Amino acid sequence: MTKLHVLDSEGKKSHEITTFLFEEPVREDIIAKVIETEKIKQPYRPKTYAGMNRSASGSVLHTRHDWKSDRGKGMSRFPKKKMWRRGNQFFWVAAIIPSARGGRRAHPPRGLVIEKKINKKEYKKAILSALTYISSEYHIKQKYSSLKDKELKIKLPLVLDEKILKLKTKDFFKTLKNILGELYLVSIQKKSTRAGIGKLRGRKYKKNSGLLFVIAKDENLKIQGIDIVKSDKLRLTDLASGGARITIFSEKSIKDIEKKFGEKK
Repeated sequence: MTKLHVLDSEGKKSHEITTFLFEEPVREDIIAKVIETEKIKQPYRPKTYAGMNRSASGSVLHTRHDWKSDRGKGMSRFPKKKMWRRGNQFFWVAAIIPSARGGRRAHPPRGLVIEKKINKKEYKKAILSALTYISSEYHIKQKYSSLKDKELKIKLPLVLDEKILKLKTKDFFKTLKNILGELYLVSIQKKSTRAGIGKLRGRKYKKNSGLLFVIAKDENLKIQGIDIVKSDKLRLTDLASGGARITIFSEKSIKDIEKKFGEKK
């Protein structure tokens, strides 16, 4: 069992707890596999009746010597829609078929998204492996290039006391600065305007992922500048997408995660 220090608002050790959560060997292959299954994929396809929602089929008779027929008049036998009529004289325009203006596509993509599935035991192993992954100083330094030549003075993983959740925003960030030290600069989300034409395409701003704060399902925290996730909605993508993310846990969230994933045999 691993001993974890629970830190108070001043960044000092208040007491210890024991857990099995950070003992699983790091399996980056399983982590990558599960992250791939958690990706939300948008099916690419046209609208169901695109190019076909018009009354062209059946508007022209296919019999000879008839007043509403296109036979014997030297015109193509495409499906047509009527634009105007003068007595027994009609003006038709080809519709629906791919070669007509505004018609359907010939062979559009079907938009089938086959979702990948993962076994329950494998998913559990991946989560436990990811918890060890984010508590590794080596993997944290690999994600954040600005930390490669620095020695981290804090012991990972970070577990905070419940009282910190009741602090006001200003005091909360002061506490984070005391606890994180050199990690503080990469832990706070920074928003900047994107350079280039992406500004015109719905992605004007870009921001870094920042810190992840995991709280218990019955706890509440609303603060801008960090990501907050409840323990019952925690996904592998939150923890380890793009590398080991700096993560802080509340004391209650550790107990919640233990209940969810059971004791280690």
